[in-house]
Amino acid sequence: DTDRALVLLEEYCKKLQKPEEQQLKKAIRKVMGIFKSSLFQALLGSFKKKTTRHGTTSHTSLPAALACDVLGCPKD
Repeated sequence: DTDRALVLLEEYCKKLQKPEEQQLKKAIRKVMGIFKSSLFQALLGSFKKKTTRHGTTSHTSLPAALACDVLGCPKD
């Protein structure tokens, strides 16, 4: 659910308009860049394979959980 996390982070960034919020906006954009990186996607793919191999078919999406934690959005 990296795409969901990216959407949530992008929406949050759009709300950061004040000068004192620009440092936070910059940090969030760095996190977004990490989520989009091929290394992160490869690690996430490895994590998903591992959880499936160990019999876990359902798990919390780490990127979405992180975005929700930062944004304070309700979890499904």
